[in-house]
Amino acid sequence: MTMIRVTPDWLALREAADAAARAEALVEPLRRHLAGRPGPLVIRDLGCGTGSMGRWLAGRLPGPQRWVMQDRDPDLVALVGGPTTAADGGPVEVVPLAGDVTTLRATDLADTALVTASALVDLFTSAEVAGIADACTGAGCAALLTISVIGRVELTPADPLDAEVTAAFNAHQRRVVEGGRRLLGPDAVASATAAFQRRGAAVFSRPSPWRLGADDRALTAEWLRGWVGAAAQQRPEPDLAGYLDRRLATCAAGELRAVVHHTDLLALPGGVA
Repeated sequence: MTMIRVTPDWLALREAADAAARAEALVEPLRRHLAGRPGPLVIRDLGCGTGSMGRWLAGRLPGPQRWVMQDRDPDLVALVGGPTTAADGGPVEVVPLAGDVTTLRATDLADTALVTASALVDLFTSAEVAGIADACTGAGCAALLTISVIGRVELTPADPLDAEVTAAFNAHQRRVVEGGRRLLGPDAVASATAAFQRRGAAVFSRPSPWRLGADDRALTAEWLRGWVGAAAQQRPEPDLAGYLDRRLATCAAGELRAVVHHTDLLALPGGVA
């Protein structure tokens, strides 16, 4: 996996938007699938950051739960915080773990009921996604993969360069990195769906867009800087500094609306919902 560092400040800034976007419709089939399993429910959160996925999901599932919070960045793992109570009042234990999430095998997940990830698989290659699918289906555990980009952004009011910036950003997300490895970017959901289905899992997906308005100006501005910055790295021409300045000014005035499209995916082993 390519090491892309994110800051705790960025994770804190986006946590509420991620929580609002995640597909609640996938929680109920997941609850049904997990019903009756002997406790504690072991959940491994890949690329956990500071633990926002656990803070969102633990209170929606029965307890007791044991969350293994795994991230390649030890600085983030040191900041992991999680919920202490499940949906039924059961206890939640949080176990931080530093390590490469792409090296997981089925044997690592022998006692695991669920693997989760948020804003992660679009940073994977097709081989890395296949490895996660192998590990999960081999261990018979479910997977909930949320907030994966799909290459669509809607900005209001429109700008003549919106489509060009979107295309450049998507190309950056699909770039070739060290070792000749190509990242999936907007193709991650389709790749993960196919990988799990080939291994006999039932796969369900739902949209999970960020919907950003005047009350989200700090997040929108930071997202714009990263979005346009990545596009400029991929395609230096045209000069996008003026575009970014225009967009940031509209954002600061509370006039910019952004819909950043994502998709959430739930894979259940054995093809059973």
